[in-house]
Amino acid sequence: VLALHGKIKEVGDKILASNGKEVDFASALRSCEEAGGTLATPTNEEENKAILAIVKQYNRYAYLGIKESEASGQFKSINGMPLNYTKWHQHEPNGKGAENCVEMYTDGSWNDKKCNLYRLTICEF
Repeated sequence: VLALHGKIKEVGDKILASNGKEVDFASALRSCEEAGGTLATPTNEEENKAILAIVKQYNRYAYLGIKESEASGQFKSINGMPLNYTKWHQHEPNGKGAENCVEMYTDGSWNDKKCNLYRLTICEF
């Protein structure tokens, strides 16, 4: 269960929340799903900024609900939808199949990263 303590943001029809925990990608996704949501996946600049506000609040990089598809270098939302919005950091993504998850930096840009690192959990509902 997510303990919220004012760590909720509303953006469009989404509610974003973090439990403040840093875990690997699979654990972060499981936490969000157990709470009835999924990992936060920005679909526009407004949503990216709302997620960034939580990232800045904790000053921690966070996993996004985006994974590399079977085609190396191609990324899609974890629900299988194509990404119509991206905010890759300069020269990213560059993992070429070795970095299958995506993290958000504290400036709001994205980086492909290994899935076994500990990053902030931010869920969307």
